[in-house]
Amino acid sequence: MKKKCLDKERDALLLIKAPLQDPHGTLSTWTADDHDCCNWSGVTCSKQTGHVTGLDMRFYGLGGEISHSLLNLTYLNHLGLYGNFFHGTIPTFIGSLTRLRYLNLGLNDFNGTIPTFIGSLTQLRYLNLHWNHFNGTIPTFIGSLTRLRYLNLGLNYFNGTIPRSIGSLTELSYLDLSYNSLYGTIPPEFGNLTNLQELHLDSVGRCRVEKVEWLSHLSHLEVLYMDGISLAKQNHWVDVISSLQKLSVLSLEGCELSQVMNPYSSFLNSSSSSIEDLSLRNNNLTSSMYHWLFPLTSNNLSYLDLSDNMLDGIPKYLGNLCTLKTLSFYNNSAAVKFPDFLNNLSGCTSLSLQSLDAQGSQFTGPLSDVIQKFASLEWLYLSDNHLNGSISEKLWELPRLELLDISFNNLTVPSTHHLSNISYVKYLDLSSCKVGPRFPKWIQTLKNLTRLDLSNTGISDTIPLEFWETWPSLLKYLNLSSNNISGKVPDLLSNFANLSVIDLSSNSFHGPIPNVPSTLSILNLSRNKFSGGVSFICQIVDGFLSFLDLSHNSLTGQLPDCLWHFNQLVVLNLGHNNLFGRLPPSIGSMIQLQVLYVYDNNFSGELPLSLKNCTGLISLNLGANKFSGNVPVWIGENLLWLYVLILRSNNFFGTIPLQLCQLPNLQVLDLSMNNLHGSIPSCLSNLTSMLHQGGFSQDVQFQTFVKNTSYGWGIYVDHALIEWQGDEREFLNTLKLLKSIDLSSKNLTGQIPNEITNLHDLVSLNLSKNALSGEIPQKIGEMKNLEILDLSRNSFSGGMPPSMSTMSFLNYIDMSYNNFSGRIPTSTQLQSFQPSRYNGNKGLCGLPLTKKCPGDEEPAVPPLIGKGEGDGEDTDDEVERWFYIGGGMGFATGFWIACGGLLLNRRGRRAFFQFYDSFKDWVYVKVVVFISSMQKARHT
Repeated sequence: MKKKCLDKERDALLLIKAPLQDPHGTLSTWTADDHDCCNWSGVTCSKQTGHVTGLDMRFYGLGGEISHSLLNLTYLNHLGLYGNFFHGTIPTFIGSLTRLRYLNLGLNDFNGTIPTFIGSLTQLRYLNLHWNHFNGTIPTFIGSLTRLRYLNLGLNYFNGTIPRSIGSLTELSYLDLSYNSLYGTIPPEFGNLTNLQELHLDSVGRCRVEKVEWLSHLSHLEVLYMDGISLAKQNHWVDVISSLQKLSVLSLEGCELSQVMNPYSSFLNSSSSSIEDLSLRNNNLTSSMYHWLFPLTSNNLSYLDLSDNMLDGIPKYLGNLCTLKTLSFYNNSAAVKFPDFLNNLSGCTSLSLQSLDAQGSQFTGPLSDVIQKFASLEWLYLSDNHLNGSISEKLWELPRLELLDISFNNLTVPSTHHLSNISYVKYLDLSSCKVGPRFPKWIQTLKNLTRLDLSNTGISDTIPLEFWETWPSLLKYLNLSSNNISGKVPDLLSNFANLSVIDLSSNSFHGPIPNVPSTLSILNLSRNKFSGGVSFICQIVDGFLSFLDLSHNSLTGQLPDCLWHFNQLVVLNLGHNNLFGRLPPSIGSMIQLQVLYVYDNNFSGELPLSLKNCTGLISLNLGANKFSGNVPVWIGENLLWLYVLILRSNNFFGTIPLQLCQLPNLQVLDLSMNNLHGSIPSCLSNLTSMLHQGGFSQDVQFQTFVKNTSYGWGIYVDHALIEWQGDEREFLNTLKLLKSIDLSSKNLTGQIPNEITNLHDLVSLNLSKNALSGEIPQKIGEMKNLEILDLSRNSFSGGMPPSMSTMSFLNYIDMSYNNFSGRIPTSTQLQSFQPSRYNGNKGLCGLPLTKKCPGDEEPAVPPLIGKGEGDGEDTDDEVERWFYIGGGMGFATGFWIACGGLLLNRRGRRAFFQFYDSFKDWVYVKVVVFISSMQKARHT
């Protein structure tokens, strides 16, 4: 008769449960009312004694720390806590569970080093610490656990060398050290692990193999991953691999195989390989490798990855592999004619091949009729190539084709097709191909579509109404962006599946925004002509929305206060519309928000206090509205991740809050065109990201539908309009590199704080149109990377500091309408600007102004003497004209020969400019004397 669990052990389990976080209720069966804990989920008992012998709580989503009540389960031999949220170090009392044979703590948040008491668990057969935060070296006592059959230390932060003692674990059948930071040699003692069936050494760190022969002793090996381990000096490595008769999976990605001089022996001229899955990606291989690839291929091979190499085609023997189902050939850098590629594959491989991934290579030529031979093809990726011509009609006759991606080619898609045989197609990407100008009505015959991408395909048409009704509850992704599609969009409530994506951006759609599904993940309607209000967003109530872009339309009305359920929203862009009113308090509920862009609307009032709850914001752009009140201090106290803060062209008043200086990532600060007063805070020198080189590195990620028909993460490219050299310029991909401060058009007073010159990596500084006074800080020349400096229309006085002559990157300066005096410092930059950049400073003198400084020779620039009456000779004019033409040509030639390299060499450039500054006076005198003598000779 089966015995019930012991009371003492049942109580221990309840104590283990008590402190745990259990959001999914997976331990709901663990109750005091049920006296037989052997019936509880995850609990295993001995039928003879009733003792608890096993706890298996894998993927329960539990959080907290492991309770010491485990000590009361003295007969426990199986503990599985994989895939939870346990944290901290492994508790020491686990070392007292000496009966443990199975310990699985993988995929948690444990940290620290592997504790020594693990070495006392001498009965362990299974130890899994995979995917945690363990660090330090792998302890040598691991070698004392001689009964281990499974050891997984992958995906941690271990460093140091791999201990040789692991070679003592002769009963191991599985060993995983992958994805750590180890270095040194793979111990040859691994050759003692003769029972190994799986060995995972991929991405272990900076490791190498001294002698690959130890692998030949692992006669039971079935799976071998050695990605990233250098085999550059391993001659005859192919011989060793060929000796492993049971090997079915081999991955040697990034192993420097192209550097091996003699990869195999000459007697290896046939293949009896057992390998089914082979990856040689990222080895800089050329087609000469096909000689040694042959022994590793046979009719057992079903997966072959040759991507990220320099291959200019494939040999015909690969077309005779009758079991090959998947071929990856993407990102090869040598030109390949696609019809030739298909012909070489068209042996019996054409009957077995199910997936061909050749995107991002250098394929040329058409998508020809040869494709009809590949009757088993289900997935075909050919994006980002150089294919051209019209797509073969035979492509549409492939009976099993489910996924077709031919985007970013020069292919023409005919407007009509015979599509009766491709009803299986679920994924169709024709983006950046030639589909238009008419909308392809044949698309509607593909009744099983889940993803359709027709972006940037030259369509200039309206869409038939029945198109929107073709795929009820099936579509997961629809992208029609970057065309010229017009007309109104009907309600889209019935077409789309859960977590779907709709992108209609950059078209000419007009009318009100339609009702959309409440389960959307991404909605992008930007850059159209939509009008009306935005109350439709109140229907998106299921909380899946991560991206919403309605910018650049003609939307009006207020933003409704129904944002409570947008707790997954990462990007909200409402810019360039006619929205008005206050930002609603519910905006603070968007706790995942990273980008808030409402630039160029008519929003007004003070910023809602709730916005400070959006602590993940990295880009906040509220410019060109009518917001008022003080600049909130909580921006600097709560939004510590901000790298962009744009409040320009509003009605903010008061002083610049000192709390803004607490934003360590801030790179773009624009408070221009407000009603702020007071002084410039000296603490701006605390903006550490402007002190050092480098740009903001965090990507804005949001959930999206990706190419393998599953869900993944998209990357949002942040953008902003920035005042740049006197005009507005939109920064896109380069915004993360920009470092700019714009405090112009306000009522600021006082001096420029000396501390601001510590911002050595600042690119643009605009303080124009204020009431600032005093002198420019003498150390301004230390801002070596400054490209734009605008101090115009203030009340500055004194001279321009001599250190400005070293600011060699300046390409825009405006010092006009101040009270500057003295000589403009001589440099390679300051004399190159128009004199108008120095206007309105009566005391300034020196080039490029015509006003001479005291002590300058007369004339500073010799005047040109015009031709007098009676001077009918044209020969002198010709001589002078050819002199200047020849001088110009000589300058151009000399510049590119002597200075072109300097543009690419920063150290050389600076040395050259220092030499130039010391040499310029001598050159100036010689040129003036030469021109004067030419003119005198002309009039003699």
